[in-house]
Amino acid sequence: MRLKIGLISDKPQGETNCTAETKHTDIQKKSTNEEIYKVLKKKYDVVEIIADNRIIKNLIESKIDLAFPLCTGISGESRQSQVPAILEMLRIPYIGSGILAHSLSLNKAVAKQIFAYNNILTPSFQIFNTAGENFNMNLKFPLIVKPSCEGSGFGIHKDSVVYNKQDLMGKIKSLLKSYCPPVLAEEFIKGREFTIGIIGNGSEKRFLPIMEINFDDVPEKFGKFYTFEVKSQLSEKTKYICPASINKDIELKIKNSAGRAFDALGCRDFARVDVRLKEDQPYVLEINSLPGLKSQYSDLPKMALKEGLSYDELIFNIVEISIRRINKDKRYMEEKVSDKKIS
Repeated sequence: MRLKIGLISDKPQGETNCTAETKHTDIQKKSTNEEIYKVLKKKYDVVEIIADNRIIKNLIESKIDLAFPLCTGISGESRQSQVPAILEMLRIPYIGSGILAHSLSLNKAVAKQIFAYNNILTPSFQIFNTAGENFNMNLKFPLIVKPSCEGSGFGIHKDSVVYNKQDLMGKIKSLLKSYCPPVLAEEFIKGREFTIGIIGNGSEKRFLPIMEINFDDVPEKFGKFYTFEVKSQLSEKTKYICPASINKDIELKIKNSAGRAFDALGCRDFARVDVRLKEDQPYVLEINSLPGLKSQYSDLPKMALKEGLSYDELIFNIVEISIRRINKDKRYMEEKVSDKKIS
C-alpha cells in the first residue's frame, strides 16, 4: 500500500492583498506546487490541500500519512508556522522545519540575535519598532533596511541601502506603513554573496555545492544586490555561479557557519542559508527554512543539480530524509514512554 502524502499550499495572496510582490509570489507558488505534485505522484498517493478556513476539516477527512507543507502563510508574524501548528495539533507528521524554527527563521531580527548569541558571525544590526527610536551610533553606514518578517525580497528595493541617518529614518517610516513591525537595519556588507543549501539532519546533514550570486551585470538603477526587482525580473542579468569559485578554506567556513545557523534555529530536513564575505569571513544574513523548490528557477534545485541530483531525486530525497527523521523521533518517544513504565 502506497504512502499517502498531503501536499499543502497557500491560497493566493492576491485574493486579500494584490500587489506586484504578491502576484509574482502566487505565480511561483502555483508552478512549484504543480511540479512537486507531478513528482510525488510517481511514488506516492497524493492529495492536494489548500491552507484556508477548511484546512482542519480537509486534513482530517484526507487521512494522509504524511504532510508536505509548502505554505509561507498569508498574514501574521508567525504565519509560516500556522500550518505546522495545525498538523502537530492533529498529530499528522510533516516534512520540513517545525513551528519554532519557521517562526525564528521568518523573523530575521530574532534569528540574528540567536546567531549572535551562538557566536555565528552576522552583520551588526538594530531593530526598530517605531521610527522614533534612538539610533545606535555604533552602526556603520551604509545600512540595508528591510522588513523583519518578510521573504522573497518583499520590501527590499534599491533605496533599501541608505548612507545617512535621514534616509534611514525615512526608509523605516515607509516600511512601517506597509509591513508589520519591526524593521531591521543592518550593516551592508559589500563583499561577495553566496547561498548554500542543506538537506538532512544532525550528523547526516548534506551541504549542496555553494552558489555565488553575482550582480555585476545588473543595471545600477535596480541595485546590485538581491532587491525584489532583481529577484523577480532580472534573473537573466544575475550570474548564478555554482559551484562557487572559492578556495577550500572559505568553503569550509561557509559550510560551518551555515550548519551552525541551521542547528541554532532548530531547522529540519532542508533549508538554505545566505551569507556575504567580509575579509574572507562569512557573515550569515538569514536562513530560509522553506526555500523555493521551483525547478530551473529556485536556488536549491540549481545547487542540487550540480550535486548530481535531478529535480525528482531532490524531492524524493527530502521526503525520505523526513521519513527517517520522523521514524527516529517516534522510536525515541516510544523508548521514553517505555522507560517511564519500567520505572
